[in-house]
Amino acid sequence: MPVIILTGASKGIGASVAKILLSSHQDTKLIAISRSEEPLKQLVLKYGEDRIGYVAGDVSDEKTSSSAVKLAISKFGGIDSIIINAGILEPVESIANVNINEWKKLFDINFFAAISLVSEALPELRNSKGNVVFVSSGASTKSTYGWAPYGSSKAALNHLCLSLASEEPEISTISVAPGVVDTAMQDDIRLKFGKSMKPEELKRFTDLKQNSELLDPIVPATIYANLSLRGFSKELNGQYMRYNDQRLTSYNN
Repeated sequence: MPVIILTGASKGIGASVAKILLSSHQDTKLIAISRSEEPLKQLVLKYGEDRIGYVAGDVSDEKTSSSAVKLAISKFGGIDSIIINAGILEPVESIANVNINEWKKLFDINFFAAISLVSEALPELRNSKGNVVFVSSGASTKSTYGWAPYGSSKAALNHLCLSLASEEPEISTISVAPGVVDTAMQDDIRLKFGKSMKPEELKRFTDLKQNSELLDPIVPATIYANLSLRGFSKELNGQYMRYNDQRLTSYNN
């Protein structure tokens, strides 16, 4: 009876992860976190209160992390895995035009919220010899104009994963970039943030959409769900990799 906490569970990759965990694995218990409550209520209606609990709140609020951990323990008896999926892209801006408060908001959601949740859950994860799966990004290892806040936060997430592997021998951690996925974030890139990007970089994303080459969220979601449920070898512990890395082939289905 694996008990999994999932952030950003209401849409995109997170919604697909929740669907896989609850529909394909009948014994899985899920604590879902999202700012949007209605999609979480729908999960409960579909899968039942005996399978899912939720916390509707902003992950950057430490109370959200604390509530999720307490709910997992009181409702299901512990925690076996955490999938850190919640994240935002905004602000997309050059460093020359930096708005520090907007950067801080992004880091609160993309990075510090992850630290808060993992730290809060560590006693339970040690007890279960569980794992933490981080949803990273290819932006963590390469530059896209205006994406310094997002890429920096994901690079920090990769290092957090590596540090956890070093500091916490009882648990396993992995950070995986999902590829370019057909989600609302891609809509925002094309329609909202493109004006702050280089034309040739924006063209890459618009071409992927026009050519129907964006990944269905179910593709990376399957990998995240299976990593969380099955665990992974010590050779992968602490590592960052892309979703299509050969070492992840066995997690594709």
